[in-house]
Amino acid sequence: MAEGPAPGTDATTDERPGSAPATSLDKAPGAAHGGDGPGAERDPAERGAAVRDAQERQTAGPGAAERQGAERQGAERGSTGQQGAERPSSGQPGSAQPGSAQRDSEPVSGGGAGGEDAGGAHERARAEHGPRMTGPPKAQKGPGGGLLMGRPFGVPVYVAPSWFLVAALITWVFGGQLDRVLPELGGARYLVSLFFAVAFYASVLVHELAHTVAALRFKLPVRRIQLQFFGGVSEIEKESETPGREFVLAFVGPLLSLVLAGVFYAGMRAVEPGTVPGVLLAGLMISNLIVAVFNLLPGLPLDGGRMLRAVVWKITGKPMSGTIAAAWVGRALAVSVLIGLPLLNQSGALGGDPQEIGGMDTVTDALLAAILAAIIWTGAGNSLRMARLREHLPELRARTLTRRAVPVESGTPLSEALRRANDAGARALVVVDPDGDPTAVVREAAIVSVPQHRRPWVTVSGLAQDLTEGMRVSAELSGEELLDTLRATPATEYLVVEDSGEIYGVLSAADVERAFVKAMARPS
Repeated sequence: MAEGPAPGTDATTDERPGSAPATSLDKAPGAAHGGDGPGAERDPAERGAAVRDAQERQTAGPGAAERQGAERQGAERGSTGQQGAERPSSGQPGSAQPGSAQRDSEPVSGGGAGGEDAGGAHERARAEHGPRMTGPPKAQKGPGGGLLMGRPFGVPVYVAPSWFLVAALITWVFGGQLDRVLPELGGARYLVSLFFAVAFYASVLVHELAHTVAALRFKLPVRRIQLQFFGGVSEIEKESETPGREFVLAFVGPLLSLVLAGVFYAGMRAVEPGTVPGVLLAGLMISNLIVAVFNLLPGLPLDGGRMLRAVVWKITGKPMSGTIAAAWVGRALAVSVLIGLPLLNQSGALGGDPQEIGGMDTVTDALLAAILAAIIWTGAGNSLRMARLREHLPELRARTLTRRAVPVESGTPLSEALRRANDAGARALVVVDPDGDPTAVVREAAIVSVPQHRRPWVTVSGLAQDLTEGMRVSAELSGEELLDTLRATPATEYLVVEDSGEIYGVLSAADVERAFVKAMARPS
């Protein structure tokens, strides 16, 4: 994670549980520890929206859909704490996910013509909407429906559905070229061109594996490799600690593509020209050379942009300065591709015959240029957002976001528990056993769904979520470490404890989401 300024917080000077002014738990849920955190002093409409959002996230366990419907109806009938929904089932672990995005990972490589996609769709959602705590992808499929093809070096490799579209396009285009060079192939030319498409993306995979091996060498975890539309991406979960490592990590991909181009060139010289092997080797040599040169262009999200970022980082000593410079160069590059690529192709500067402006070829060139420009422009913007995310992550501190809580035994009526919480100025309830050890956390969404007249007859045990080991969070956690901990065990509330094991309070996933969004909105 990039170093940033001292984290700014919204906490009061006294961070011990119970230091905030007394407020009603059932009338103002969502206020953060200290009375001044995310969600504090919200109007009824905002509180109702937060409750509905929390209720929608309670999806774990049997009968989840029915509980969602009942809780949502209660949330829509009145203000927070006055809902009339039916009591939810007890003891079902919640699976809500605080915030939307991101994982935390930031792709590094830019293999293929598309280069790095700055985190892909999943990472873009995280960067733009918050830290959604999702679990790991399923073994058979990656996010977005990708197919798992293998695990070289222990890193899963996925093929996105968009790859099949591109493979079909390459097969059709290259098949047309083979018809002019080797007309005797007939219909078999499409089998040869399909082999070329697979071999080309195998070269892209080698490009990505170069990034992966370098990352593992630098002790940086790699979440996955994905082959997709216009190339591939290696999703590396942490940022390089030094600009030198950042430069090496970015450069090894284009270097391997250049090496492959040289290998295919040597193979082409060793076979007879005008044959199927000769044409395939020539095509692979040219395509890998294009991949290398394109990715060396000095603008994010391409590898050359990451190399430029490393250089500016080294000169200024500020990773954010390098990101800003490389991202704006990337945006300028996108505009240049949009305008210049069709003009160069029409003029014959890229190796073809000069063409007149107009017709289907012009439309095809313009469409290709627009797609490439959009990928580069979007990737540059996402790189900026990811850098801002990493810069503001230290502002997320468990200690300042935690709500103070009161311990209650499992048989305590909800009305009595709320009275104790309000008298103590607490904002959460923790169920303890007769020895005082915590066993469960009472869910906020469950509290607000119980009507006032039923609260004396409902015990807190029926509204609590049993504590698992992953739901015990240290009060000292902050930034990316805090998000990783919450992501490992998705829940709506977590028990925050001191190093001594003493209860500090309860951390709401919704509070983390709001703090994340607030931090992301601040200028860098």
